[in-house]
Amino acid sequence: MSVETPLIGEPQPLADSGNSPLDGVTVGVVTFPGTLDDRDAARAVRLAGGSAVQLWHGDHDLRGVDAVIIPGGFSYGDYLRAGAISRFAPLMEQITAAASGGADALPVLGICNGFQVLTEAHLLPGSMIKNESLHFLCRDQRLRVENAGTMWTSEYAQGEELVIPLKNQDGQFVADDRTLDELEGEGRVVFRYVDGNPNGSRRDIAGISNAAGNVVGLMPHPEHAVEAGFGPDSSARGPVDVRGGTDGLGIFTSVLKKLVG
Repeated sequence: MSVETPLIGEPQPLADSGNSPLDGVTVGVVTFPGTLDDRDAARAVRLAGGSAVQLWHGDHDLRGVDAVIIPGGFSYGDYLRAGAISRFAPLMEQITAAASGGADALPVLGICNGFQVLTEAHLLPGSMIKNESLHFLCRDQRLRVENAGTMWTSEYAQGEELVIPLKNQDGQFVADDRTLDELEGEGRVVFRYVDGNPNGSRRDIAGISNAAGNVVGLMPHPEHAVEAGFGPDSSARGPVDVRGGTDGLGIFTSVLKKLVG
C-alpha cells in the first residue's frame, strides 16, 4: 500500500527576505539550563521574517534586541517551583527592567515555562500550579484570541480561533478573584481555551498580558505550529494535511510588524 502523505514533512526553506524591513528586527531567544524549545522559537522568528538572536541566561546584556522570547522547557529543572529560580538569572534582571517601561517597553513573550518565569518575575500576575489532573498533558489545543491589540496578537482578528500544541504539567493558571476581575475588565485575557479546559485554569484562561500589552504569556506552544509538515494535524482555519497546522505563526509576525510600524 502506498503512502501518499509523508509522516514528517520536509523543512521549508527560510524565506529570502530581500529588502524586507522585518529582516532588520531582532528577537532574542533566552536559553536557561533545561530549556527545550529555544531552537524552535528561533526558527519561528526566522520563518516569520525576523532575525533570531541567542541569549544566555547568565548574560548581563540583551545585545540590543528589539523583543525577547522566553521559551518552554524545564528551566533549572523546575526545582523549588517552575520558573522560581530562573527569575533570579542575571539576564532576567535586564529583561524585567526593559519590559517595565510602559507602552514603548521591550516586547516579551513567555511560552509555557516562559509564562511561568514571567509570573515568578512579577511581570505578569497570578501563578501556575499542577494541572488539575496531576498528569502531564500533550495534545493539540483550540484557543480563542480574546485580545488582538497586543504586540503579539495584532495579526489575528478579535475572537479568531487557532489550534496549537499544548504540553505541560504545571499549566493551571490561578489568581484571586480580584486579579481575575481586573484581567477581564482591562482586556488582559489574551487567549482562552475553547472545546475544553485542559488543566483547570481559572476562567479557561490560556494566556494574559501586562497592562501595557507588551508582555504576553501563554501555556500552549505557538512555535510548534509555524511550519507545514511539523505542526498540528488540524487548524481552526479549515482542513490541513497531516502536520499541516500553522496557526501559531501569526504570533511571531505580529511582533515583527508592530516593531517596524
